[in-house]
Amino acid sequence: MGQHSAIWQGYVDSSLMGSGQFDKAGILSHDISGVEASSPGFTISPQELQGLAAAFKDPNAAWGNGITVGGEKFVTIKADDRSLYGKKGKEGIVVVKAVSCVMVAHHAENVQTPNAATVVENLVDYINNPR
Repeated sequence: MGQHSAIWQGYVDSSLMGSGQFDKAGILSHDISGVEASSPGFTISPQELQGLAAAFKDPNAAWGNGITVGGEKFVTIKADDRSLYGKKGKEGIVVVKAVSCVMVAHHAENVQTPNAATVVENLVDYINNPR
């Protein structure tokens, strides 16, 4: 675990999991080649990483294929070159690209996707433009 990973783990633990909106969260490298930090037991496979990278390159692909993270497939409800949102029943996944990393957060049925997304989007804004 390098110093960078420890910083990302802090974001996972305090900013994402600490928000109370998510039951699983992780941070990917900026090029989506690997997982830098995650909550316990949240794994994203190499195939899933490739799928996320492809979805950011071609958001239309996300609309067609859905978003698969942590072994679960989600129906795409938002896809552009910054943000991917998916739903599976009332559960949801929010994936947002920052300049230095990619945030991934999963919320359970008791949380509204827009509220969950706001937490991640604001965190990415903060990372992109620290005050």
